[in-house]
Formats: sequence, structure tokens, C-alpha cells
Amino acid sequence: MIAIGTIRSPYGEKFAVPRQPGLVSEALGYCELSGEFGVPETVRGLEQFSHIWLLFQFHQTIEQGWQPLVRPPRLGGNKKVGVFASRSTFRPNGIGMSLVELINVESLKRNGQPLNRLTVKGLDLVDGTPVIDIKPYLPYAEAVVEAQAGYAAQKPSNTLKVSWTQHAIDALQRHNNSDVDDLPAMNTKILIDQVLSQDPRPAYQAGQLSDRTYGVKLANTDVKFRFPAPEVVEVISVE
Repeated sequence: MIAIGTIRSPYGEKFAVPRQPGLVSEALGYCELSGEFGVPETVRGLEQFSHIWLLFQFHQTIEQGWQPLVRPPRLGGNKKVGVFASRSTFRPNGIGMSLVELINVESLKRNGQPLNRLTVKGLDLVDGTPVIDIKPYLPYAEAVVEAQAGYAAQKPSNTLKVSWTQHAIDALQRHNNSDVDDLPAMNTKILIDQVLSQDPRPAYQAGQLSDRTYGVKLANTDVKFRFPAPEVVEVISVE
């Protein structure tokens, strides 16, 4: 099995990547196909579809192996279910799937070589993720209204309120004047708000107060934040 392309994403690291696609609507990125997969013929007709499935490899965790039982975040990170009853990154073949909105399809040249660049929205993949296949989403076949989803039946609703220090707001305004290479244009503040409102900490830490300062890289921006009160996350600096 070989990679057909690579993800260019605002998520510079695994920490703070949403646990499912579509939870952070401001997360835009590219799926870039090169080599024999970069020729225009491979994506002919793809622009007809509003959404696509990205099949990918969990390249940052695959060498850690897998276990038959895992702890899904939706169960608080403490209860166990079988690996095949979860979407855990620790899987036998390290294969994941992500449903994203397809914004644009471009066939370009990079260093004289063909390149297909798909602009996608609602990403939940870390930058550099290898893509192993792309399939169009078919609502008539895949949108099952009567489907049951057990412990993950509803969209997560326990989002946090995001506050900003004045220092962080001023720094972000200065930072927004610089270009973000290799990514589509997006509103950095909205991206940060949407990501942090999901509480990126491990599930077992949800709701806990802490003096610890956390950091994450989002859209080439180093973000520092903390949890000063229940249901509140505060951005204290951006660089």
C-alpha cells in the first residue's frame, strides 16, 4: 500500500486535533496528490461532489501497535470497548477515514511536476498525514437516518467558553498581518476558538481546573492557554 498524497493542515501536532471531522468548520487545508496521482485525469469529475472521504494512515502512532481494548474519549477515557467498536488511532493497520467538505479542485504544476490540490473544510487530520485513497461521498447510500450509534449517538455538546487576555488579542492582530504558507485563507481567531472550545485535553481531564499552561501550534501560530474556571478556557498568548 502506498500513499497517493499528503495533507496540508492547520494542525501542526496531534494534540488539539478534533476527535471527528466537521467539529471545527474553520479548519481548511489541502489534500495534495503528486507523482502519477497528480495528473488531472485522476480527479476528473470530482468537482461534482460536495463531500469526499479521505482514507489515511495514522502515521504518528502506527509504530506503537494496537490493543484489542481501547478507551474512547466519549466514555470519559476510562471505560473500555473493543478496538473495532471505536475510532481509536491505535488500530491493526493504522487506517483512518475522514469525511470532509470539498471546496475546490485544482490541477497545478510544482517544480515542473503535475500536482492535484483539493481544498477541503472541516479537517481533523494533522499536517503531513499520508492519504491512501479518496472516495466521493454518496448521500443516498451513506446517510442512514435510522442508524444507531451507541455511546456516540449525539454530537459532543459540552463545549467550553473561550476567553482571551488583551495581550493575546493584541498579539493575534499583529500576527494576522503575516502570511500562512501552504494553507488556504482562514480566520485564525475563529479557528483557535473552535479548537479550544472542544477541550483538547485527554478526556479524563475534562472539567478539571489546573494552573498548568498548555501550548499548541495552529495555522503556524503558537497558542498558549489555560483552564482558570469550570467550562472556561483562556488564551493567554499567541506567537
